Amino acid sequence: MYQDDHIGSEHSTATTNISHLCGLRISERPQKTRKTGVICTIGPACSDVETLRKMINTGMNIARLNFSHGSHEAHAATIKTIRKAAKDAPFPVAIALDTKGPEIRTGMFANNAKEVILENGKSIRVSTDPSMEFSATAFNIYADYKNLPKVVTPGSRIYIDDGLISLIVDSCEENAVVCTIENGGALGTRKGVNLPGTVVDLPAVTSKDIEDLLFGVEQGIDIIFASFIRNGEGIQKIRQVGKHIYIIAKIESEDGVINADEIIEASDGVMVARGDLGIEIPPEKVFLAQKMLIAKCNLAGKPVICATQMLESMISKPRPTRAECSDVANAVLDGVDCVMLSGETAKGDYPVEALAIMHNICKEAESAFFHMKHFEELILHTKKPTGMTHTTAIAAVSATITCRAVAIILITTTGRTARLCSRYRPPVPIITVSRDEQISRQLHLHRGIFPVYYPKGRIEEWDVDVEERVQYGVNLGKTRGFIHPGDPLIVITGWKQGAGFTNTMRIVTAS
Repeated sequence: MYQDDHIGSEHSTATTNISHLCGLRISERPQKTRKTGVICTIGPACSDVETLRKMINTGMNIARLNFSHGSHEAHAATIKTIRKAAKDAPFPVAIALDTKGPEIRTGMFANNAKEVILENGKSIRVSTDPSMEFSATAFNIYADYKNLPKVVTPGSRIYIDDGLISLIVDSCEENAVVCTIENGGALGTRKGVNLPGTVVDLPAVTSKDIEDLLFGVEQGIDIIFASFIRNGEGIQKIRQVGKHIYIIAKIESEDGVINADEIIEASDGVMVARGDLGIEIPPEKVFLAQKMLIAKCNLAGKPVICATQMLESMISKPRPTRAECSDVANAVLDGVDCVMLSGETAKGDYPVEALAIMHNICKEAESAFFHMKHFEELILHTKKPTGMTHTTAIAAVSATITCRAVAIILITTTGRTARLCSRYRPPVPIITVSRDEQISRQLHLHRGIFPVYYPKGRIEEWDVDVEERVQYGVNLGKTRGFIHPGDPLIVITGWKQGAGFTNTMRIVTAS
């Protein structure tokens, strides 16, 4: 298929976006390395050590645990299994806890029925009475939000099960809402409920979330995916519990989109959670929200994740649809740091295959990314003057483009310089070398970073210790196949020992 050995368009010579696009060729090899992080949801389909090892070797960077389901005991066992599978991996693997959040769900059915059929045009009562939680029927279902009758009005729509079922409110009672079934179908137990256009007064963080967060801290979780964040206040409450954990705000409501600026400022990053978002706002508007949120995060230097239904058909089929492939690729071209698989890996028939296809799509899309234009636009929006470390990061990214370096080797204590380099989207991998295991794992959230945990103790001569770590990073690049003897490299280090002194950039040749 490939006609030459040119590695994508990492160093495109085009001067405009349209000329860059005109120069793309399907015969061109994609770049050797994938810079976009891949997050995989862990579930019954992939919770054994052997499958997890295959997924790590295929390119899983972050393992996501969905705390809407499962007990703490079950999650503790899964965490143990993930760490066992990752023990001999060539890179650290991060673990993320996805909170249940202040969501609304239906109840269980009478006589232990698995589902009921809701018929179009029929009347149905949605009760908030706790006595109905385990005795719902096709005409009287339960929702676990006691203020439902107070926040909806006649004409409001209630969506259930990702919008597959829709009800129109006719009237409100003290502890129930009477509706007409607009779009019916089979309704299972514990399905999500959405109230688009309705202001709800649910707490930003529930008591269950607090319990789960404390459990996550105890287990050494690296990242929190905070569900249904509507404003910056919700992030601040979560940070009180998980101070040293990355907090990623899941934006999945109209309020969240409107308050994006304050959420981005308060959080460590954002997830564009398109499932609930596509119910809360018109589905034809989701792409606008996605592009806007990604751009805002790029400008702020915060990682952004695109999630939900990316390769949905692969839950049951061995190949994705063409539209799904384009969806993943366009998210990468929009500027995401990570993409996420949900049911595809958690419950699908082809978890490893879905990951492999995601990996390949990302590589192809990254090869079509116009790095120079993106870099120039980010520089235009960077407030001047920049600090010492910030200036060094910009200079390093500029140098990779000018001298056509194959990698950036970065020695880091806190990860700050690495995050700044990633912000400017260099066209080459950023190999970070750190003695902090958790920081190494958390850096997977940032595009282009290949984190390396350095396990050796400190050498008394600081400059010798630095060179040992630099060579450790170079050796990893050689092992991974993207650094060869004679290749130009950018090396970033500090000028003295400790955090906050990174201001030295060198251009060297790999030996």
